[in-house]
Amino acid sequence: MAEMYELKEEEERVILIAVSTEDNDDTVHSVEELSELAATAGAVTVGTVIQNREAVHPGTYIGKGKIDEVRQMIWEREATGVICDDELSPAQLKNLEDALEIKVMDRTMVILDIFASRAKTREGKIQVELAQLKYRAVRLVGLRNSLSRLGGGIGTRGPGEKKLEMDRRLIHERISQLKSELEDVKRHREVTRKSRERGGAMTVAIVGYTNAGKSTLLNTLTQAGILAEDKLFATLDPTTRALTLPGGEKVLLTDTVGFIRKLPHHLIEAFKSTLEEAKYSDVILHVVDCSNPQMDMQMHVVYETLRQLEIKGKEIVTVFNKIDKPGADPTGRDTVADYRVKISAKTGEGLGDLLETLEKILRSRRVYFEKVFPYSEAGRIQKIRKSGQLLAEEYADDGIHVKAYVPAELFEELLSCF
Repeated sequence: MAEMYELKEEEERVILIAVSTEDNDDTVHSVEELSELAATAGAVTVGTVIQNREAVHPGTYIGKGKIDEVRQMIWEREATGVICDDELSPAQLKNLEDALEIKVMDRTMVILDIFASRAKTREGKIQVELAQLKYRAVRLVGLRNSLSRLGGGIGTRGPGEKKLEMDRRLIHERISQLKSELEDVKRHREVTRKSRERGGAMTVAIVGYTNAGKSTLLNTLTQAGILAEDKLFATLDPTTRALTLPGGEKVLLTDTVGFIRKLPHHLIEAFKSTLEEAKYSDVILHVVDCSNPQMDMQMHVVYETLRQLEIKGKEIVTVFNKIDKPGADPTGRDTVADYRVKISAKTGEGLGDLLETLEKILRSRRVYFEKVFPYSEAGRIQKIRKSGQLLAEEYADDGIHVKAYVPAELFEELLSCF
């Protein structure tokens, strides 16, 4: 009888490396977040090294003394790789690997790896592969060394893994092909968006720092049934669901990919079509984890990312979420937002205030309409029900007396009937 062997993927044991260039910067918090990212990607952090320098070393990221310290730590703690808290240049990646003789990764590689494992839709997979290939195209030499040394793990998963040993020419051909596919998807998305606009419903894009509770909020409001875990980037692909407000009107809510500090430029570029859901929305719902001590920094990152995406001139509702958690600070300030609401997406506390705020915004965009419709025009009242808010409907001898709030374009259409 043949013997059976259980095959188990070897757990990666990593040392985190960062460079602090200023006193009182957020390097310590950034490294804590990097540890969470590593855990999400399936690695265990076995050590941390932070070097204080005036600037990052242009050749090896950290200085020679620290390289010796890391090399010793690798041996003592049986590490299988190191992760740097910044995006490394091709030269830094290669030189650091040569000096440490171990697999070297950077923050971007870890985030791309997580995205690769999270992407479920065709669009998500195309976008992740595109970002991976752009990143890898300029780092072929260093990556080839690390992969031949360890043969797998973080940085090798996802739709891009088969392309790692391609030469630059083939990679750039694949990038062109993916861009073309992404354009097709984008056209389809625009058709969907235009049909939504014709429906007249107000669109609301949910944005926020990763793990702020965006998916939990969407699930609670609309029973969307999407994955909502206490993990970074638990959901990647955008989900749009209809929400019926207490007054009977419908709005469309779209969950978007979470933001994070040092979000790789490749990802912002690749995910532009997804993030454009926020660009074309009527309202931005900015979800903030008010139990996180880094709340202010996270809010800054979100607004900075929106600025990079040229998303401006929107009404913003900041939702201070997780007020049920110990240590939560729902008194947070946000001078950018037009409205501020305190909620717990988990327990439902404060959701009534949020729905009221959305109704208030919706009503401010509507025109009050009062008319008597002849019975032959009764079909038009259905339009009001669908796109506006019907306040009163009374059937009398001279026709149907209607009072309603309607979108400006429908108001003009209805007036033209008389």
